[in-house]
Amino acid sequence: MQSSLHGMIDKAHRHAEEPDRVQLSRLDATVRGDNGDHEVQLAEGRLSCNCDHYGHERLCAHVLTVERVLKSYIPANAAPFPGA
Repeated sequence: MQSSLHGMIDKAHRHAEEPDRVQLSRLDATVRGDNGDHEVQLAEGRLSCNCDHYGHERLCAHVLTVERVLKSYIPANAAPFPGA
């Protein structure tokens, strides 16, 4: 059992060193903003946020925060949802 666990951990480390092995298709994240929490979603390669600024500009600090945190896993400048 112990050697099996070590093998799994080693394999996980190897996989983590190759971010192309992981493809996020859906993600819900909560970003604690200065004025409250905001929900950022990744779906179909696109990020969106429930904040007012995103609703007007299709970009916000919360989306940029998630992009920066997950830059290894999502495409750069993931396009916002059309019509969101």
